[in-house]
Order: sequence, then C-alpha cells, then structure tokens
Amino acid sequence: MNDAAHDLHAPHFIGIGGAGMSGLAKILAVRGAQVSGSDSKESETVLALRALGAQVHVGHAAENVPESASSIVVSSAIREDNPELAAARERGIPVVHRSDALAALMGGRRALAVAGTHGKTTTTSMLAVSLAELGLDPSYAIGGDLDAPGSNAHHGTGAIFVAEADESDRSFHKYAPEVAIVLNVELDHHANYASIEEIYESFETFVARITPGGTLVVSADHAGARELTARVAGREGLNIVTVGAAEDATVRVLSVAARGMTSEVTVLLGGAELTFTVSVPGRHYAHNAVAALAAGVALDIPAADLAKALGSYTGVRRRLQLKGEAAGVQVIDSYAHHPTEMSADLEAIREGLEGSGRVLVVFQPHLFSRTQQLAEEMGQALALADACVVLDIYPAREDPIPGVTSELIVDAARRAGADVTAGLTFDAAPAGLAGLARPGDLVLTMGAGDVTNLGPEILKHLANVATNA
Repeated sequence: MNDAAHDLHAPHFIGIGGAGMSGLAKILAVRGAQVSGSDSKESETVLALRALGAQVHVGHAAENVPESASSIVVSSAIREDNPELAAARERGIPVVHRSDALAALMGGRRALAVAGTHGKTTTTSMLAVSLAELGLDPSYAIGGDLDAPGSNAHHGTGAIFVAEADESDRSFHKYAPEVAIVLNVELDHHANYASIEEIYESFETFVARITPGGTLVVSADHAGARELTARVAGREGLNIVTVGAAEDATVRVLSVAARGMTSEVTVLLGGAELTFTVSVPGRHYAHNAVAALAAGVALDIPAADLAKALGSYTGVRRRLQLKGEAAGVQVIDSYAHHPTEMSADLEAIREGLEGSGRVLVVFQPHLFSRTQQLAEEMGQALALADACVVLDIYPAREDPIPGVTSELIVDAARRAGADVTAGLTFDAAPAGLAGLARPGDLVLTMGAGDVTNLGPEILKHLANVATNA
C-alpha cells in the first residue's frame, strides 16, 4: 500500500461502518474533512456518520469513489479485489491504511495507546470516560461503542488522544505514544503470527515506538507481559510501570472485592493505599482499571481524582452489556471470542450472580483459524457455564478450513465436563435458550460476530414464555 501520502482532506473509507474505521471517519468529519465511504449494509453507525455529513454508499462499486477523493482508507480486512480499491489504484489515488490515518490524527497530541491481546477496548474506554469526567475533553478512538452508535470516537479540544492499538496486523507499529499500556501478551491472530516469538517481537517493536522519556504501563501478573518487560528492561529513555497483584508490581493491587455487579479495588500507589469503585464486575475489569489509573498518572493526572472518575465508567457496548430482563432472566452480551476473554467474562458474571441462578451461554466461534488453534481452550472456558449452546463459526473475513467446524469446540467442552447443546441454528437459538432458562438465571450471548443480535430475540421469547405460563 502507498502510505507515503496521507492527504485526508477528502478521504474515502472502504468498510466505513467497521468499529475502527467509523471512528476515524467521525473524527475527520468533525475536523471538517469531506468524508465518503461504503459498507456492506445499512447500520446505526452508517446513519450516525451520515448525520455528520459523510456520504456513505451501501455495497461496494467502483463508481462509489468520488472524483474528489484525496485518499482511500482501508483496513487489513479489505481484499485486493475490492472494486473500489481496484478503481483507486487505477486512478492513482493514494491508499492509506487505517493505522496510518490514526497515527496522523494523533499527531500533535499527548498520545496514549492501549495494547494487549485482551482488554484493549475496555481499558481505552475507561480512560476516555474518566478523562472526560475530569473535564479534560480527550480525543479518542476505540474499537467499540461506549453507549450509542458512533460513540466509539471523539474529536476533543484537550491535549490527550487515547487510542486502542491493534496488534492483530502489526498496525500498532505506526504509533508513537507518550504512554503505552500492554495488558497481556498471548498467541492469537494465527493468520498473521506463526509463533509466540513473533508476537513478542511485534510487541517489542511497539514498545520501541514510545517517545523518549515516555512510559510503558505493563501487567506484572501476566506471564507473557512479564516476558516482554524482561526483554525491554534497561532501554534508555523508557520508564516502566508494572501493575497487578504481584508483590513486585510498581502499582500493586491489594484487593478486589465483588459488590454485586461492581467491584471495590484497593491499590498501593506511591507508598499510599487508594480505594475506588469499578462499576463493572470481575477481577479482569478491575485490573484494566488499575492499568488505566497508572497510565493517567504517567500523564500527570492526580491519582485520587482519576480513581474517582474511573467509577463513572459503566461499560461499553458488547462488553458485559445488559440487554434486558424478562421472566426473571437477565440477558447480557459479551464480545469475548478468545479463551482468556471467555473465561474472564464467565468468572466475572459468576462473581456478580446472586442466589442460585445459573449462567447459560450461547457462543458463536469467530474465525476458522482461531477455532482451529484454540478449540480445546474454548471448550474448557465454556465449561465454566452451567449450560451452553455452540453455534456455527462466524467466518468474518476468512474462507472455510476443511475439517474445522464448531464441533471441535463442542467435543472439547464436553471433555471438560460442560453441558452442551449442539446443532441449534442461529435462528432457532433464541427459542432454545428461552426454553432452557428459568427465573434467576443469566443468559450470556458471547462472540465477536452477529451473535449480539440474539439478545433482543431471546428476551422476546422469554417474555412469551412468561405470558403463556
């Protein structure tokens, strides 16, 4: 791709409705750019962009690219045979990767980049919300909506720009943050990384991009993160702040106490104890909040002020988002699609569940390559639920792999002792879940694909069951 020219005064986004792309399009539109784009379908995100003045087409066609386009913005999900990309190349329009566009937007700001195999969106969101609560009006670009469609990005008047830094395609190598968070380091994105060693090397490159005198905030508990810390320790001009429950952590988590669907967290920071509330459940999210706290302190924000402001974060869409309640059953949506995320969310839900209610999960695997590599671990994670339904694999950008189906996960889950219902189609799942659930239970729709659409349907079926009882 030609990333030498980043003329973004009239950008055309291919796949403008995507989580990362739509945020950049929004910021550019607010900054006065003449934004256009295309997406495969209508969505609330597309409508929100049109409301900002963006011209958005549904479907991909060469004629969608305006004569006035100064550049074409693409993500790694856009294939070379896309007709709009082909037309742009034929016309000599510069093609800019999403990460280059984001790097350009961060220019001149105090950049804070959040990286890690899991927890990026949550931690970036926590920072965006808490900094805004303090009146700092940060700019931000997040891989998920905070509340309403289009709330995944903001052009702020303040000095700070908070961005989610994606390692999946190595695009986070483009950023030069003043402060970087690395939450964890694990092998994922198997189509792009052949080994954990390649993952470490990629994160080392990211850390090397931190500006001289800048700060790396990194987990003291996660084995992969500790290995990364050991590899980058001693680099000149790099401050390292470790966070976690480990005794040697710079910012040490002393306790995480469950309070229903919230947590009370106590940390030791700078020799003093600090206690604050995190308004989402689970140890996993509490540790994300502590990383956000440490990063804010590295940007000279008073710890006590930021800790209080972190309590104003109440979650992000698809990250343990309550969709509703019917017939005494809560339905919650989770974006978790990697075994570590799945386990963390199931443990968080279990901690917050009151009484004798059960946790029921409908899980949609995401990507054939991920399922091929991690089916056993996904099955083990699902065993943390009381019962689960496993749907067909959501392919996203991938073509099928022979022999790789959701049955691999079903078999692994059963070996781990899970109560699994297999063979339910996507359309039949809502009625199936409603039939399984009883008052006091919690239903979790889980996965990175369109399984999120099942929550409202499950609630409708639960309401019908209650009405006919």
